[in-house]
Amino acid sequence: MVDLAAHTVASPRPGRSFRAGLLWVVPPLLVLLVLFFYPLSLIVREALAPEGEGASLLHIETVLRSREFVSGLYHTVVIAGSATAGCLVLGFVLSLVIAFIPFPGAPIAGRLIDMIIALPTFLMTLAFTFIYGSAGLLNGLLVDAFHLEQPPVDFLYSQWGVILAEITVFTPFVMRPLLAAFSTIEPAQLEVASSLGARPFRVIRQIILPASLPALLAGGSLCLLLTVNEFGIVLFIGAKDVITLPMLVYAKAIQEFDYTSACVIAVVNVVLSLGLYGLYRAIISHFGGGNAGRV
Repeated sequence: MVDLAAHTVASPRPGRSFRAGLLWVVPPLLVLLVLFFYPLSLIVREALAPEGEGASLLHIETVLRSREFVSGLYHTVVIAGSATAGCLVLGFVLSLVIAFIPFPGAPIAGRLIDMIIALPTFLMTLAFTFIYGSAGLLNGLLVDAFHLEQPPVDFLYSQWGVILAEITVFTPFVMRPLLAAFSTIEPAQLEVASSLGARPFRVIRQIILPASLPALLAGGSLCLLLTVNEFGIVLFIGAKDVITLPMLVYAKAIQEFDYTSACVIAVVNVVLSLGLYGLYRAIISHFGGGNAGRV
């Protein structure tokens, strides 16, 4: 008779398993410590206790009450909120067209969304400059056609130009989860609703919107997080008097060499970003593993 006990694989001891787990956990923790937590701790230390001074909240209070910071926070909130709202509206409408209105090339349009997500933000801003800039195609055509002395289209170098550019860049981040949510809706539901006399807007309001709400909220919160931290679009457009918090950090550290003020603003930006990220994760967790989990 075969001794089965002799062929049984012994389970690892708890102590040995714990030590083996540490061998896998320690290296990534060290990488995070060196590349993230240590630089972040230096920024926080500089914000709380500038070099050569003791820990004090006086400088933080001075920076937070400054006109530059208040203006930067205002522009950050307005641009991020407006761009996110535009992304939600435009993304929802375009997703409806691609998902529910048959037209040639609809699958290709879905693939283009993934391609736009992969493109760098400055590339879209560069395209906007070529089209809507002072010497762009649109102004060139209007000046030649109407013999104007000044370019008539100048919205690009303003807060609205930044908002429009961010809507164009970040709308695919709303469309991608929305298209995934729309794919889970049974066509039979829409057909039954239409056969009972429901108009398209009622179908959207009572069937499509409730089914896509988790993906819509998750995509919107992700867009809000991205727009709050957007730096390249604002810098590349160079809008006059439009200074967001990331731009203010750059100006204080690189142009004015005021590293303490830059660190204070950076800490505020990090806290704001972590709060928005917590909101993003809370929305996904609240709606569970359904459509929101596709984001």
